[in-house]
Amino acid sequence: MTNRTQPISELLGTAAAHAAPVVRGIADDSLTAPTPCSQYDVRDLLNHLFHVVVNFQALAAKQPADFATNPDYLADADWRTRFETETAKLVAAWAAPGAEEGTSGGMGLPSRTIGSMVLLDLTVHVWDLARATGRSFEPDPAVVENLTGAVEELAPTARKMNVFGEAVEPPEGASAFELLLAATGRNPRDWTA
Repeated sequence: MTNRTQPISELLGTAAAHAAPVVRGIADDSLTAPTPCSQYDVRDLLNHLFHVVVNFQALAAKQPADFATNPDYLADADWRTRFETETAKLVAAWAAPGAEEGTSGGMGLPSRTIGSMVLLDLTVHVWDLARATGRSFEPDPAVVENLTGAVEELAPTARKMNVFGEAVEPPEGASAFELLLAATGRNPRDWTA
């Protein structure tokens, strides 16, 4: 049974701690490499993830988010440190009193669902980035446990919006994280550039 009572801020803090070494380890010469997200190379996916992290800070505060534009966060030479700074701000935003209560401004979804969406991006896209740069990535089991229910809840809408691909058959003996990846349309063991 999924523990849906652990605060999103704690889960985001754990996910951010696992994400930071992956992002820090991305070499500049890897920025044009393809990723499991076919529409993004590494640079584009990093910019997307940055933008999600920044905008979901606003959503935690019930403020509007701007997904119409996607700035080049990597134009800043110190983008690896900035990523850690922005994820720390994200954790703080979701730790603020009331962040998980009510509905999110603009999206009209329960705030807890919105928090799960950014947790999902901060987990699955970090796996995408690790794979694209030839590394492995295994998130914290508590994060995976909390995301499993969220993926089941979000999958139908996410597929209609082309956010998730069609689910793929998970490999035999798949771990909980591999099952989650397969549910989002990723082949957890066979992706190659």
